[in-house]
Amino acid sequence: MSETEPGNAPYTYAQAGVSIAAGNALVRAIGPLAKATRRAGADADLGGFGGFFDLKAAGFVDPLLVAANDGVGTKLKLAIEHDRHDGVGIDLVAMCANDLIVQGAEPLFFLDYYATAKLDSAVAERVVASIADGCLQAGCALIGGETAEMPGMYAPGDYDLAGFCVGAVERDRVLTGRDIAAGDVILGLASSGVHSNGFSLVRRLATDKGWKLDRPSLFDQEMLLIDALMAPTRIYVKSLLPVLAEGRIKGLAHITGGGLLENVPRVLPAGVHARIDADAWPQPRLMAFLQAQGAIEPEEMSRTFNCGIGMAVVVAAEEASAVTVALQSGGETVFTIGTIETGERGCTVSGSIETWGARADWTATHLA
Repeated sequence: MSETEPGNAPYTYAQAGVSIAAGNALVRAIGPLAKATRRAGADADLGGFGGFFDLKAAGFVDPLLVAANDGVGTKLKLAIEHDRHDGVGIDLVAMCANDLIVQGAEPLFFLDYYATAKLDSAVAERVVASIADGCLQAGCALIGGETAEMPGMYAPGDYDLAGFCVGAVERDRVLTGRDIAAGDVILGLASSGVHSNGFSLVRRLATDKGWKLDRPSLFDQEMLLIDALMAPTRIYVKSLLPVLAEGRIKGLAHITGGGLLENVPRVLPAGVHARIDADAWPQPRLMAFLQAQGAIEPEEMSRTFNCGIGMAVVVAAEEASAVTVALQSGGETVFTIGTIETGERGCTVSGSIETWGARADWTATHLA
């Protein structure tokens, strides 16, 4: 039948809630953002069915590829509710790129997935701009991505993000932690805030305690509470790469979900135990605020939040001073937070009375 029956007008994809034109316009708009992330091995042009990367052009001889993927989690709910879309892309890149560097791998390229009920180009451009910013901070190229409109899958105004990052490391430079031994020192690199873990608890506290997120925070009158909570995750790649190239680092642990207590053991070999002193660095005021608001016990803090340390670095005792200076020169705030001792593979975090709000001296242990 070639004629349309009365009352049965032709259907279009746009009528179903998906705008191909809007998607194409977004690709054109974000093209310059991707090109700004160009690096050796990638031209960062968008629009094809896949993105290419030339390992030889990037200077690798006998590399292993390392891949990581992650999201931003429920931090996105705060971003959506409070119009804070300009940092979540950095979070997205950080959660992947920081996971690559702990294996000694240099992040090479990144792809993102942006899913929403109805594409809001203004919001999407801000998100992708922050992804490009994160890629620049991590030194990787944004070589592609996917935008999906899925009416009925998400509530109006909601969106979700996923990121995929691939890095490479020369075969003889893979960081496995196998050489970590008793007597080694644990350095801690300061975090920039909550990063991207623990936000289900943060949001629960915000609701139960009636926080006014759009007002100055109790711990910093010059910063709105929402802005303190939404501070982007710190990306540690560029400060760590030169030290890794010198072979001075034995192990790295990205402090994400599970906190210090559960992430540090992931890089330890059998027969050694990490002992971390919570008195060794000042508790950030934001972390103190969260702890006090929720009357959170120190052990719960140590496995839920980063508690001010975003990356743990294990080095030989004789290298600790030089590595500290090198990382400080790279822009990091560095603390000596613990040591490695003989024992069952795991981690113990301990503190004195009043540290992390404790009512007495305390110890928390996790065995891997």
